[in-house]
Amino acid sequence: MSEQIGAAAALKGIAGIEATARGRSRWYVGYLWLFATWQLVLVPAVLLWHGPVGTLTSTLANALVVMGLSLFATRQPVVPHGYGRLHLKVIGAWAAVHVLTLALGLTVFVDSLAYATVAAFACALPAAAAAWREE
Repeated sequence: MSEQIGAAAALKGIAGIEATARGRSRWYVGYLWLFATWQLVLVPAVLLWHGPVGTLTSTLANALVVMGLSLFATRQPVVPHGYGRLHLKVIGAWAAVHVLTLALGLTVFVDSLAYATVAAFACALPAAAAAWREE
């Protein structure tokens, strides 16, 4: 009988720790939404703003955003089990879409505002879908 009470208490303790970790991991949803929103600015800038000033500006802005998001992520106290795998899937899907949309936008759909808009939403989709799922 005391073994059952001990096991129940241990399970209750584990559930409490897991609930605390999940509650403190809400930061990742915000991270994903910020990353998705940034795509709505970055992709059209890259596709539509040509020349050295456009390239330099979008590259530096992207570096600052990525460094800021990375610093934010490393300073968080809790990363629940499985989030590393989820993050790799999100970034992998984003990278595939990003490379494809930029390649097409810089060769086939040059200076197309409609394409830049669709490409931006396509690049935002992996992070937005993961954020929506985690909410």
